[in-house]
Amino acid sequence: MIVAHILADKGRDVATTTPDRTISEVAAELAARKIGALLVTERGRLAGIVSERDIVKAIGLRGPAVLSDPVATIMTREVITCGEADTINHAMSRMTRRRFRHLPVVEDGELVGIISIGDVVKARIEQVEHEADELRSYIATA
Repeated sequence: MIVAHILADKGRDVATTTPDRTISEVAAELAARKIGALLVTERGRLAGIVSERDIVKAIGLRGPAVLSDPVATIMTREVITCGEADTINHAMSRMTRRRFRHLPVVEDGELVGIISIGDVVKARIEQVEHEADELRSYIATA
């Protein structure tokens, strides 16, 4: 299975923010949307990613006053991405190795979606269940 299949199921909507928004505003948006990360865009280009984990880390290190700082001060600037043709095993491996839970999907320099570790695990479970059903069917007809 490939990343494009996940996007076909979940959709290609991507929640974004700008680097000048405050960390408090971004935290409120994450809570309102019930999501774990926002992609940060600037002039239509991917500039970074900010997650709940980034916000908690910043508060832990610098205290609650950090909430009034721009999100640009805590966002991850070197964003790891994948393409639609990447396998879910490849995506899962990257996320596990690098210890992050959100992976933007980019095609020809354009942001086309985002997948989470939950999306990848769900797709992998569905794939394994389908394979098990096929094996049961094969055994039953043999």
